[in-house]
Amino acid sequence: MPNMLPLAALTAALALCAPLPVVAAPVIAQCPWVGVWGASQLPVNGDDRLPAAALRDVTLRQIVRSSIAGSELRVRLSNAFGDTPLVIENATLARASGPATSAIDAKSLVPLRFQGRAGVTIPPGADWLSDPVSIPVAAPGDLAISLHLAALPEKQTGHPGSRATSWWVSGDRASETSLAAATGIDHWYMLSGIEVRACSSGTIIALGDSITDGRGSTTNGNDRWTDVLARRLSGKRAVVNQGIGGNRVLLDGTGPNAMARFDLDVLSVPGVTHLIVLEGINDIGMLTRDAPATPDAHAALVDGVTAAYRQIVERAHAHGIKVYGGTLLPFMGMEYYHPTAASEADRQAINAWIRTPGHFDAVIDFDAAMRDPVRPDRLNPEYDGGDAIHPNPAGYKAMGEAISLQLLK
Repeated sequence: MPNMLPLAALTAALALCAPLPVVAAPVIAQCPWVGVWGASQLPVNGDDRLPAAALRDVTLRQIVRSSIAGSELRVRLSNAFGDTPLVIENATLARASGPATSAIDAKSLVPLRFQGRAGVTIPPGADWLSDPVSIPVAAPGDLAISLHLAALPEKQTGHPGSRATSWWVSGDRASETSLAAATGIDHWYMLSGIEVRACSSGTIIALGDSITDGRGSTTNGNDRWTDVLARRLSGKRAVVNQGIGGNRVLLDGTGPNAMARFDLDVLSVPGVTHLIVLEGINDIGMLTRDAPATPDAHAALVDGVTAAYRQIVERAHAHGIKVYGGTLLPFMGMEYYHPTAASEADRQAINAWIRTPGHFDAVIDFDAAMRDPVRPDRLNPEYDGGDAIHPNPAGYKAMGEAISLQLLK
C-alpha cells in the first residue's frame, strides 16, 4: 500500500490550502446629496427665448447662488420641454467673480463630465445630472455654469424669471476666464438644479408664483424673500426657490400648474425636509379677470385650491416632508386682475383654511406681515412694488423675516 499521512497531518495540510476568509473593506459613509439651488423649468416663448444668433455654436454662462457651503457638487441640466435631444458638447463649473459679471475665478475652473465624457445628449422631456466635481463653495456662493452647444432644440426649456444675468457668446469659450463681447440676458436656460453633499443640512423648498420667483426684486441683487431666509439660516439649511411667475395651483398658466409640477420641483430634489407653499392668488385673480363669476364658481375655486393644498400635504408627508402654508397677500387695487369684493372674500376663505390647525404643519402668516394696517385688503404701501400685488425689496425683506427659524430646525 502507498504511504499514508497521519490524519492530523492531513487535516493541517488541507487547512493551509483553504482560502482565507474574506474580510469586507470598511465602508466609508458619504454625506447625502442636498439641493442647494433650483429653478422651475417651463417652456420658453416669445421675447424670453434666446435670440436667433445664440441658437448655434454658442457658449452660455449662467450665474447662480448656492445657499449652503460645500466642496463636492453636481449640476442638473434640463430638456424638460424640448422636442428634440439637447446636445451639450462641453461644460464647466467655476466660482463666479460676482453675480453681475461673466468673469470667473480661473483657479476654481473645473470641467463637468457626464459618465466621464465631456458632452452629453439629454433626451426630450428629461433632466440629467453631471458627474460630481470637487470645488469648494462658500455660503452664499456664486457659481458660473458654462455650456457649449452646437444647436438648441427648437422648443427651449428654461426659467425666464431669473432676476439674474446670464451671458452668451459664439464659439466654445466655456473655459475662458471672462467672456469678452458676451451679450447679457436676464433669464436662465436648461439649468434646473445644483446639489452638494452635506451631512448636517437639509433643503427647504419654496413652491410658489411670481411673489416667490421675486418679481419686483433687484436684478442680480439676490433680495427675494427666499434669499433673505437663506441668509438668516446662515448655511444651516439650504433654500431652493421653485417659484414661477403667473403660476396657478389648479390650471396651467405660465408653466405647469403647481399640482402638475409637484413631483419634479419638490419630490425629485434630494434632501428636502420642509416645504413652504405660497400659491393661489393667480387662481383667484384669473377667475374674474375677463368677466364676473357666479357665486358657485367662487365657491368651487376655494374648494379646488384648498383640496389641492390637502393633496400637496399628503404627498409631501409620505416622503417625510413638513409642509407650511403661507397665507396669500392682499391684492386689491391691482389693475391687471381688478379684484372685486368677491375676490377678496375668496382670499379670506383660503387664508382661513390655511390658518385652521391641522391643515398644514404650521402657518407662515405673510398676509399679516404685508397688509396695510389701515386697509388690510391692500399691501402696505411701504412694501408695494408699484402694482398692488408684488412686494418691493423692503417687502421681500419683511417676508423673509416673518418666518420663524424655530419652524425650520
